[in-house]
Amino acid sequence: MLKLADKRQSRAAIRGLDIVPDPIEADLPVESLDAPEPERRTETRPEVSAVAALVGILERAGIDEAFGVSGGAIALLFDAFAESRIALRHFRHESGAAFAATECHFASGRPTAVFATTGPGLLNALTGMSAARWDGAKVVLISGSTSSPQRGRWATQETSSYTMPQDALYGESTIFDYAIRLESTAELPQVARRLAQGFERPGRFVAHVCMPMAIQSARVDAPEARRLFRAACPTPTRDELDEIAALLAAEPFAIWAGFGATGAAEQVRRLAEVSGAKVFCSPRAKGVMPEGHPQYLGVTGLGGHDTVTDYMLRVRPRRVLVLGSRLGEATSFWNRDMVPAEGFVHVDIDPTVPGAAFPDVPTHAVHAEIRAFLDDLLTRFSARPVVARRGADEFEPCPQPVPLPIRGRTPVRPRVLMSAVQRRVIRATDALVIAECGNSFAWCNHYLRFDTPGRYRVSTLFGSMGHAATGVVGAAIGRGGKAVAITGDGSMLMNSELSTAVQYGVPAVWVVLNDAGYGMCRDGHAALGLSGDEIDIPRVDFAALARSVGAQGQRVTCEDELDAALDAAMAADGPVVLDVQIDASEPSPLLQRFESLIQQGGSKHVAGWQKDEP
Repeated sequence: MLKLADKRQSRAAIRGLDIVPDPIEADLPVESLDAPEPERRTETRPEVSAVAALVGILERAGIDEAFGVSGGAIALLFDAFAESRIALRHFRHESGAAFAATECHFASGRPTAVFATTGPGLLNALTGMSAARWDGAKVVLISGSTSSPQRGRWATQETSSYTMPQDALYGESTIFDYAIRLESTAELPQVARRLAQGFERPGRFVAHVCMPMAIQSARVDAPEARRLFRAACPTPTRDELDEIAALLAAEPFAIWAGFGATGAAEQVRRLAEVSGAKVFCSPRAKGVMPEGHPQYLGVTGLGGHDTVTDYMLRVRPRRVLVLGSRLGEATSFWNRDMVPAEGFVHVDIDPTVPGAAFPDVPTHAVHAEIRAFLDDLLTRFSARPVVARRGADEFEPCPQPVPLPIRGRTPVRPRVLMSAVQRRVIRATDALVIAECGNSFAWCNHYLRFDTPGRYRVSTLFGSMGHAATGVVGAAIGRGGKAVAITGDGSMLMNSELSTAVQYGVPAVWVVLNDAGYGMCRDGHAALGLSGDEIDIPRVDFAALARSVGAQGQRVTCEDELDAALDAAMAADGPVVLDVQIDASEPSPLLQRFESLIQQGGSKHVAGWQKDEP
């Protein structure tokens, strides 16, 4: 057991405070305790530890949630978070913490923080931080580092130029929009400016601030509480807006909405209605256009709808107005049927996006924030005559899913599960739904329907297993209410943060599609003519696993148990796992993904492969 003096010194060291030694331990005379205190200099700004100053910078930048795993090299940081107004969420794995921080950002609209220690802690966080960047989140990673006197000497979990790539970790790279390893406390004001600038600007901002232990405990003046930056959104000129309005009004066009249009749902609907344009969306943009609207054609890409490609082939609009989408493989499959006769008018907050997916297609690139652009466009477009749609008005909208009759005591068909989720979760509650990569998001993209944006999340770009299974914890924290993950058994076994949800009483629900295997890989191997003998995994009782860590758990073995199980899960206060025994014989709507792989040379039997409709 530590002596009282040891405890005092340890605690003070963690907080980066000056320590008055114990007189007995230091062999000082006892009467020195009664000696008058030396004069202290008075300052208008008190001194704090550098790590406390950094946490204060994060507070003023709008961060109120921090997710991560503790470690020796960030003990002072951990304590500074605990002493701040930022809620400290101690997770079980750094990648899960980063996924949760990403989804907390999207659910709350506020930037979030991730913390990780040196060595494996930092490397573990990189998967989640990469997903944050690909998905367009605002997240900052705070990490520790080996101090300069110990570098190159095989320190435990050494993190330095001797052990890790510096440019990827501490420079602006494919992972971070801004990154720095502090070597002096004098750099803190610059960090404050860069973080404030990044969080205020539209679009993503993923940052990394590394603070070596020796810097963390240094004394600095407390930062001033003042706003440092206000960003302005890029907008096209009046002449450019007039030109775009003329282009779109002169010929029939369609609207392809992406995730970047999430904050402009009202403007997208108004433009569609005033112009007569049909609308389709990327998987991440479900709900931007109400999915029951007569001008809505469906989802493109993973789990997409044939009504979209049928429309493009039969009606052949002259142009497509793309709003906030990269048009990557998960959204377009680079399908030439989706290319309009006169090319794209492509609007995005990132000027590098327009034209990247289809570099050979004529593209009128517009660098702008989507909602402001549409507000300006609507003032011009409503006064212009609209060209006839050449049969587009008679084109059928996206068909609504037809409920299947409930079967007896057999495994649950995924389509029946999706119908139950639609009834008991989407229609009956305001819960957010997040779909895991693989067959889960194919089923959700294809069969679930949303009439408002912001209630559905899916990471089709980076597509990391475990993103939804861990991100649902952050989503529920960020929105202060229910969030539901539709996930596979493989992802739940990889990373779920169920124990973390129990610790904080998070009202998250996991709906596990349990088919005892990696379903998407199983279907993909079969489509590509490859062996899938090792894709099956031992069946797990996830309800029992949930109960073992303190959560509620229920197994659903047949279709007539679904509604009651979902109702109970949605009514529960804390975390709940529904282990749904899935009929693995029903193929998911991922045919286009397999066709894309075959076109890229992924099949052993390309010439003889025949496709079957799902």
